[in-house]
Amino acid sequence: MPMRLYNTLTKSTDEFKPLSPAGEVTFYSCGPTVYDDAHIGNFRSFLNADVLRRTLELHGFRVKHVMNITDVGHMTDDDVADGGGEDKMAVAGRRIAEAKKSGKLPAGAEIDPSDPYAIAEFYAQRFLEDARHLGLKVAIEERANPALMPRPTRCVPEMIALVERLIAGGHAYVAKDGVVYFSVQSYPAYGRLSGNTLDNLREGEGGRISAEHQAVKKHPADFMLWKPDPTHLMRWPSPWGEGYPGWHLECSAMAKMLLGDEIDLHSGGEDNIFPHHECEVAQSCCASGHATFSRFWFHTRHLQVEGEKMSKSKGNFFTARDLFAKGVTPAALRLELVRTHYRTNSNFTMQGLRDCQRMIDRWSAARGVLVERSASPSPNAAQTGPFQRALVEFKDALGDDLNLARAIAALNTAIGETPAGDAKAELAALDAMDSVLGVFERNAALASDAADDLAAKVEALLERRRAARAAKDWAESDRVRDELTALGVRIKDGPQGTTWERAV
Repeated sequence: MPMRLYNTLTKSTDEFKPLSPAGEVTFYSCGPTVYDDAHIGNFRSFLNADVLRRTLELHGFRVKHVMNITDVGHMTDDDVADGGGEDKMAVAGRRIAEAKKSGKLPAGAEIDPSDPYAIAEFYAQRFLEDARHLGLKVAIEERANPALMPRPTRCVPEMIALVERLIAGGHAYVAKDGVVYFSVQSYPAYGRLSGNTLDNLREGEGGRISAEHQAVKKHPADFMLWKPDPTHLMRWPSPWGEGYPGWHLECSAMAKMLLGDEIDLHSGGEDNIFPHHECEVAQSCCASGHATFSRFWFHTRHLQVEGEKMSKSKGNFFTARDLFAKGVTPAALRLELVRTHYRTNSNFTMQGLRDCQRMIDRWSAARGVLVERSASPSPNAAQTGPFQRALVEFKDALGDDLNLARAIAALNTAIGETPAGDAKAELAALDAMDSVLGVFERNAALASDAADDLAAKVEALLERRRAARAAKDWAESDRVRDELTALGVRIKDGPQGTTWERAV
């Protein structure tokens, strides 16, 4: 059964065939920058990459999937190819220092706000925990093989070697300010991935980058590979002075180190296309001499919440753990984030979460029936059952550029049909579909854990509220009510006391 996938590089839907004749797929994903908790928009991109990886495996491929965890060099003005502003780890340090003063540090965050390594490790572990709850396979595998989720701070020698190779090949230069820049004019294909041209970039570059800074470059779109800076929070010795690597350089070096000069797949959010991925292509191709870095580029579009852009000021900004704390199961969150086609802007809603949970509950109930039936011989074992038929349609839909909506429709149709066929074969077919959806395990043990955690938090808050009301401290009572609302909990005061229920 062929696998067809939209390729940002060719701007067309192409049949996917790996480089390896043995069928092994090399897949690199841009992961989180660990200066804060990943929000659900980030996880939409990561989970779509996971669905793609699982789909390839369902189609018989073996996948080596690598996802980086960025812990240095990602600047605040990351929409500028050269990188501007300040390192996001410095921003995290200030935020943690402010949280310490106000007593609002997350649990376990007793870390030095001036220590970027401690900050990165704290948020990296929180990301891995969230990712494993949501079934991200590369994060689950990382437990046994940490190399699958590399950190730039541990790969600096490989980055320096890559810069040296680019300088030797005439693709990079040391400017008057001591910074090593990539020369975009040395790579005629620069702009192919994003559709930019050097002329347009010459007109549009600048912005937040100072004229003095631009004057040392051969072209306004030339971007930083290495910056000497003896005052930077995280810095390393190099032939060009003590400093730090550019964000774009990091992924090129880590992909080459773990997967090779040319890979099959590269994924990220659509905001990574330019400048990040465009710069990766240029560096990697010029260093390797290959015409291609990644043969397929897979990009997920943006996520809105209740029809609006996510914003903390609007109260519609959620991390995964925000929603887990409200009692949302990882299974429902996973399904809600991936069920809209990855090349379509998705609208995340609380009603959508409820709909996903109901669907998963139906699927889980059907699986329970199949488990019971499979304990004894099936009277109509020779007959092809509805889940076996659904699996054929399911695989065909996913092979059509990950049409998950059609795949889910096939499964829902099977749920509504009269049970037939061999129960063991039907159970195997249902489990094969869940090998991509990844919801059954997430809906069982983790769901009860989340519910227990929520109940404990709510009861503690209600006790605080009762004490505040008894002391006529109405301001404290209101603050507690706000905390309960933030947890997604509705409370009702009555003659028998206060009761509560989940609002999500």
